[in-house]
Amino acid sequence: MRIFTKKLPHPDLPAEEKAQLLQNSEYQEMMVESTFMYLTLDLPTAPLYKDEKEQLIIPQVPLFSILAKFNGVTEKEYKTYKENFLKRFQLTKLPPYLIFCIKRFTKNNFFVEKNPTIVNFPITNVDLREYLSEEVQAAHTNTTYDLIANIVHDGKPSEGSYRIHVLHHGTGKWYELQDLQVTDILPQMITLSEAYIQIWKRREEDETNQQGA
Repeated sequence: MRIFTKKLPHPDLPAEEKAQLLQNSEYQEMMVESTFMYLTLDLPTAPLYKDEKEQLIIPQVPLFSILAKFNGVTEKEYKTYKENFLKRFQLTKLPPYLIFCIKRFTKNNFFVEKNPTIVNFPITNVDLREYLSEEVQAAHTNTTYDLIANIVHDGKPSEGSYRIHVLHHGTGKWYELQDLQVTDILPQMITLSEAYIQIWKRREEDETNQQGA
């Protein structure tokens, strides 16, 4: 993965001073190559207010919207105690398996908050070619992934529970596991859950051909 980082001047500085700082090498964009174990997908901020029926609004977001973080163009601001940075990310290689970690939990000095936003995702045929840099797209004949496992968090951050959805390759059926209970589940029900961690498998060339036949 390529990570492009650009330091930002302090927002309270006068415009002229900001412009001068941006000319310094310290504030020029830098690029580093980095490996990763999983991809963190950021959710949009959840609404703080209830609707007219006094029900909490649970927003939804498409998977491809939060994957845009890795298209090499989308910028995100990161703040530290003293400095602010803009970062953008671009994938340079697609491994046989990808792990997505949907960032539902944020922690401050007092408590942990959970973002309940539902991620709308297909369970098959997710093509990640557009997130590769142009020069390495040609090296990847297969860029399509299928979901094989989905970990769900239900309830409050401190009192919640976990469920796991797993694909049985032999039968093509999905099963839900919670503690010692195992039940079958329809694929369309998986997409309605508060997905937390997902494992995706890249299709092999023969699998891609079968899907296209």
